[in-house]
Amino acid sequence: MPELPEVETVRRGLAPALENATLTAVQVRIPKLRWPLPPDLAERLIGNRVERLTRRAKYLLVHMSDGCVVIIHLGMSGHMTVWPEDAPTPGRHDHIDFVTDAGAVIRFTDPRRFGAVLLDHADTIDDHKLLSKLGPDPLSNQFNAEELARRLKGRSSPIKAALMDQRIVAGLGNIYVCESLFRSAISPKRKSGTVQGKRAEALTAAIRGVLADAIAAGGTSLRDHVSPDGTLGYFQHQFSVYGRQGEACPGCTCDIEKTGGIQRLVQAGRSTFYCSRRQR
Repeated sequence: MPELPEVETVRRGLAPALENATLTAVQVRIPKLRWPLPPDLAERLIGNRVERLTRRAKYLLVHMSDGCVVIIHLGMSGHMTVWPEDAPTPGRHDHIDFVTDAGAVIRFTDPRRFGAVLLDHADTIDDHKLLSKLGPDPLSNQFNAEELARRLKGRSSPIKAALMDQRIVAGLGNIYVCESLFRSAISPKRKSGTVQGKRAEALTAAIRGVLADAIAAGGTSLRDHVSPDGTLGYFQHQFSVYGRQGEACPGCTCDIEKTGGIQRLVQAGRSTFYCSRRQR
């Protein structure tokens, strides 16, 4: 599933084509994705101008001139492509086209149909059921060591599980949690409530750094992620631990034959990769 860096990459790629553009057509080819599509989606958007695109955790928010807000989630396999002109004939997985007054087509494609396109309004968007319980965005001013420590205090769950909880920090997924824990030298098995003080400072800085590096690299393309211009992300070539079981971690000085290198364990059904020597 696309995580925060992939969604932010998509937002940045869509902005030049969508922001300040008026939608002249919206072509909806199926009745539902993960949830039913708004039956009046085209009616509500045609003739409306896109004021700006924002991101909340893993959700894209398209703010329209009449106050309408389109909530887009890419699901497991969704992506959006910008065709400045001459868009190809839609394929079986090309479910929605947004057409602008400049003639551009922004196409939503989702083979597995776990994505979502919903409508809300600027006056009520903060109370939407998908957004209202989300924790602070790790790239926002609301995310800092003190706030993270406060949200973790008293929790006995492993820190890996806590960081995957969107109510604690919004937008993180398996890849970036593994990488952030490695950078901060914190074991994924450590109890969440013990991540206070300097540990919380180190983890906050690591999360911000990992996300910034991933966005600069265009995100991670392991399966489905592509930018709106069709290019792949390449952060997967910078992984320190994720998917590297048995290998040496960056700067490793230990004997891999004795330690086994990067280790893998399963937590809450997800693979965790870490260095048992460096992460405590």
